[in-house]
Amino acid sequence: MWILKGVLLLLVWIARVWYVEGLGVNWGTQASHKLPPETVVQMLKNNGIQKVKLFDADESTMSALAGSGIEVMVAIPNNQLAAMNEYDQAKKWVKKNVKRYNFKGGVNVKYVAVGNEPFLKSYHNSFLNITLPALQNIQNALNEAGLGDSVKATVPLNADVYESPADNNVPSAGRFRADINDLMTQIVQFLNKNGAPFTVNIYPFLSLYGNDNFPFDYAFFDGAANPVNDNGIPYTNVFDANFDTLVSALKAAGYGETAILVGEVGWPTDGDKNANTGNALRFYNGLLPRLAANKGTPLRPGFIEVYLFGLVDEDAKSIAPGSFECHWGIFRYDGQPKFPMDLSGQNQNKLLIGAQNVKYLPSKWCMFNPEAKDLSKLAANIDYACTFGDCTALEYGSSCNNLDANGNASYAFNMYFQVQSQNDMACNFQGLAKLTTQNISTPTCNFIIQISSSSSLIRSSLVTSLVITLSIILSL
Repeated sequence: MWILKGVLLLLVWIARVWYVEGLGVNWGTQASHKLPPETVVQMLKNNGIQKVKLFDADESTMSALAGSGIEVMVAIPNNQLAAMNEYDQAKKWVKKNVKRYNFKGGVNVKYVAVGNEPFLKSYHNSFLNITLPALQNIQNALNEAGLGDSVKATVPLNADVYESPADNNVPSAGRFRADINDLMTQIVQFLNKNGAPFTVNIYPFLSLYGNDNFPFDYAFFDGAANPVNDNGIPYTNVFDANFDTLVSALKAAGYGETAILVGEVGWPTDGDKNANTGNALRFYNGLLPRLAANKGTPLRPGFIEVYLFGLVDEDAKSIAPGSFECHWGIFRYDGQPKFPMDLSGQNQNKLLIGAQNVKYLPSKWCMFNPEAKDLSKLAANIDYACTFGDCTALEYGSSCNNLDANGNASYAFNMYFQVQSQNDMACNFQGLAKLTTQNISTPTCNFIIQISSSSSLIRSSLVTSLVITLSIILSL
């Protein structure tokens, strides 16, 4: 009998450490060729991931999540915030995207993300006056629908909504940004009233990006040579310091006990000199054990709910913030794992379970034609290919940065060719390109074959018009 009890206890322990409590992932879908939603949901389940944060409420995604038991944060994009300022529209949104899935065997919606980082300075106050009313209307609509006790509305915010003064740059001096302090206080007050968490996105990688003077080790969790001393509290990493700056800002606003949810945190693997699998693994090897141990931060010890960013790479994302934007996934574009990791936080790293039964396009690539005579329009053709294809791996310090000039052209041409679902007309470039069935990848640079996807952004019916446009542009 005691043996049976021991086996049961072991099984319970295994189930408990299969994943970090409270750990979720961000599932973004800005890809030219998307994995089928059902495939992604199965991948989540296979890896014990029980929480997912979306950036919309797409019907096919929600349908795939139905019956999975996975806890879901659905989202209202920024471009819909204005509409949510009308209460009737908010009620319709809740009915369509939350209430319709609220049945046994439906979708386990826990949060509604109202906008996404709407107060970024780069938005020039575009969403300043419409975010709080949208938040209020959505939560009130949830309450009216009888869902308010189980589903909470929140606003995922960038960490730039709070800061410490330049002359006292320590976490305990954290305050909300002066230009939005009153608005942030009203938002926090509303969140508290409804028992909703404050959602913040924290990116230690961005502390390094573009700042060669930032202490490199401070972006990770395995020890910095010179900790930041804040009234006797040593801060050895930027995540803790950033998080506690928010804790201090909330306290200064009169809501120091507000629950905090980390909506996005992760490390990209390409597109910048610091974006690689080695640094990503170092980051996750530090983050996940801390979460598993419920260590928390100096000012907020204990459990933190965290969503990793992100699940899969997205080749159609805007790279305005940086070329790394396409490479945040812990899985590649095709749902295959990039590096070994342990979502239980026990540092027993192994490759995660990749997407199953992925269908690829045929084994052919588009490459620079070495027999091409007129190279005068090569630069223009490469620029065009990279406008519609993801060439971010060619950036300085990235995985394909060591290619020669012909290799750069081949990479650009192939990315365009694959985005266009390998349409033969997409591999010409005024005679500068040709097809090959020989894999032209190098030991460090992968020339991809795209997955076969019925939901690709650029349909084959559009290829002809794009190629015609290309011919016209390049003949000018």
